Amino acid sequence: MPQLSQDCVETICQRTVSLSFRDMSMGSIKKTKKGNRNPLIICVCGMAGSGKSTLAKKIAQKYSLKYYSGGDALMALALEEGYDPLERGWWEGKEGMRFLAKRGKDPRFDQAVDENLLEMAQKGNVVLDSWTMPWLLEKGFKIWLEASTEKRAKRIAGRDNISFGEALEALKQKEKQTTRIYREIYGFNLGEDFGPFNFILDTDALSAEEVFQVLCLVIENVVL
Repeated sequence: MPQLSQDCVETICQRTVSLSFRDMSMGSIKKTKKGNRNPLIICVCGMAGSGKSTLAKKIAQKYSLKYYSGGDALMALALEEGYDPLERGWWEGKEGMRFLAKRGKDPRFDQAVDENLLEMAQKGNVVLDSWTMPWLLEKGFKIWLEASTEKRAKRIAGRDNISFGEALEALKQKEKQTTRIYREIYGFNLGEDFGPFNFILDTDALSAEEVFQVLCLVIENVVL
């Protein structure tokens, strides 16, 4: 696999990437005098189509961490409710939007998922792919992947084999309802409140592989 050098990454960051580091104490991620560290928690967050799930899985695999997804847990609940969430592009489809509307009327779906993720986080050595954990967890290293609406819509259109216009409209409707759900349950504004994040990466000018290599360098030099 091609590797980016430290100098190359710094050049990318200076020319095309907005980077932001916050709270470098990182809660529980502190090495002891013996060189050991408390169990690792990494949260990866970003709006739909930002690539967060793919990157979170790759990070978990590379560093031998367990991967947990809030989206997968919600899909399991949808399956129990009689939906068929296994089809590609389900979240942006009509059935996925109906389940989203149901979640908006009943917060117990999201609360059940988040309670489970919090339990998994306490065990440590995990990567959490979640829209809520950065706000609900005090511990951990929290990453936000920033991407423009247009780039995210293009990704979703290619992934789900739909037109760009269809993807863009579905994205707007989904995000309007999703942000309202979390604002009403937890009081934060998804996509606007970046206070909890230790590292923010603007991915618009980078390939998926470049984003992954930047995140690996950050994790290896700041977190591990």
